[in-house]
Amino acid sequence: MTTLVDSLGLAHLTGDLERVEQALREAVHSDDPLLSGVAAHLVSAGGKRVRPMLTLCAAYAGATDGGDSPARDEAITGGAAVELVHLGSLYHDDVIDEAETRRGVPSVNARWSNVVAILAGDYLLAAASEHAASLGADVAALLARTIGDLCRGEVLELQHLFDTSRTEESYLSAIAGKTAALFATSCRIGGMVAGVSPSALEALTSFGHHLGMGFQIVDDVLDLTGTDASLGKPAGQDLTEGVYTLPVIYALDRSAELRESIGGPIEQSSLDHLRGLVTDEGATGAALDVARAQAKRADETLAAAGDELDAGMRAILRGLVEGLVTRQA
Repeated sequence: MTTLVDSLGLAHLTGDLERVEQALREAVHSDDPLLSGVAAHLVSAGGKRVRPMLTLCAAYAGATDGGDSPARDEAITGGAAVELVHLGSLYHDDVIDEAETRRGVPSVNARWSNVVAILAGDYLLAAASEHAASLGADVAALLARTIGDLCRGEVLELQHLFDTSRTEESYLSAIAGKTAALFATSCRIGGMVAGVSPSALEALTSFGHHLGMGFQIVDDVLDLTGTDASLGKPAGQDLTEGVYTLPVIYALDRSAELRESIGGPIEQSSLDHLRGLVTDEGATGAALDVARAQAKRADETLAAAGDELDAGMRAILRGLVEGLVTRQA
């Protein structure tokens, strides 16, 4: 089976991602065996490593040789930093969601406790900040703002739990914070360590934002259409927890039965039927149209960058859009 990394056809990407893995393993190590084990739990579980991949590809795009050489150490450090932020946020998310599994393994809060999961998440965010600080004050400040954006997005989402009147605008604002902000920062850090021009840096940042928006919308659709095995967590979890994502928002306008059935806790036995109501109303297709529109905007930002970014790497970045958004949509 061809992976996303393989499909991009970048000679050094696999090796550079392994360098990121090594940096992650070193970052989560502690003299305390319990803290080391907890902090390394999700690192060991794997993942797509989308965010460090974005940092590396952005750095390749700004390199004079267009990625014909391995990434500089600064790009590896930046990639590790953004992944540590992502992992730390997952530890906190699982406490909020009372999740029992993550990436096909028991969640930290289920295996240890909520307190341990929160502290381990904080430890990962501290490690991310240390990595960012080693790249300079500008990167450190950027990562700090991004962590704030993640918190803002999550708080906005929490304000609308079980809210059947949640608007599309509210949803888009929440995912701009909780997902797209870190995608944008991942790309921006890659451009910063590569020393790209200010206009190219803004193009990479905008690209990451729109890619992140499309990615999250697709992820929310898959939560309704996927399986426990394919997702690595229980399918329909958002609906159960009262997080009404874009397809549900659209379906609420189309289905009286859905409006009467949600707005509070639901029985697990009715979950599959409720998921079917959303998909039967064509709401998932409408949501994927929005994801495609975000993918198109991501492509357009790259085109606007022109020759300031390596032409071959612009095509590779568009390949990331295809692999993460358009193909699923």
